[in-house]
Amino acid sequence: MINFKSAFGFTREPFAKDIPPDKLYPTPGLQAATERLQYAASLASVAIITGEVGARKSTTLRYTASKLHPSLYRLIPVVASSGSILEIYRQIAIALDASGRGTSLALLSKTIRDILLEIAQRKITPVLVIDEANLMRLEVFAQLQTLSQFDLDSRPVLAMILAGQNNLIDKLMYHTSKPLASRVVGRTHLESLKLKDMEGYLKHHLDIAGISHSLFSDEAVTAIHQGSGGLPRTANALARGGLVAAASEKAPLVSAEHVRIASSELFGNPVSSAFSDAAG
Repeated sequence: MINFKSAFGFTREPFAKDIPPDKLYPTPGLQAATERLQYAASLASVAIITGEVGARKSTTLRYTASKLHPSLYRLIPVVASSGSILEIYRQIAIALDASGRGTSLALLSKTIRDILLEIAQRKITPVLVIDEANLMRLEVFAQLQTLSQFDLDSRPVLAMILAGQNNLIDKLMYHTSKPLASRVVGRTHLESLKLKDMEGYLKHHLDIAGISHSLFSDEAVTAIHQGSGGLPRTANALARGGLVAAASEKAPLVSAEHVRIASSELFGNPVSSAFSDAAG
């Protein structure tokens, strides 16, 4: 593959995932989402964050986590699946360094609750962060609620942040999920980026990678925006692919045609009207 990093003079990998939280581009909604998630954590309640695939839900969770001081909060990260509550409990136990204390549902539940209570007694709020929560079975939502009930549900101990695609909201509307849904104090939906925000997003990533001037023509920015639907993850792939295509031609700027080539190679997309309009 063409070494586009040396061709353009990048000092680090552009459009990478491992950007420090304080270097993330402040997309619209990021700060508002973080404030809602922090608010829920402070109340030991529940917050919801939804968005399409690639809308930066996981990135928003990572950014929020960086704002929760470890002296006040204990993060418990979990990636959900379509499995049973036992699988969720096992992940929670691993995050709490208690994976070897039992295998049955009853024993795991007691172990986790004991640890949560011990953490709370140290004036620290446990925060269960579940990514891909839309994959969970309906019965798991009901069982999660019982994990947070202490002193006949009169004492808030465990905060929860649930992130997932839009059907997460649908699952919370079922009557079996209502006990958990009733604890929701904040909800955020991450929207796709507008064209102006996409321009700023691309420039920000170039700055982080050591390039102070734009490497994307206006038409290329439009093509990336249209080709990605405004979703940052797809935009990253198109931007990198466009840079590779431009470097292979020794072009100083990425054009809409380079983005079209990247889209075809990455996603198998034929030439679409969106790219034709951007190129024209």
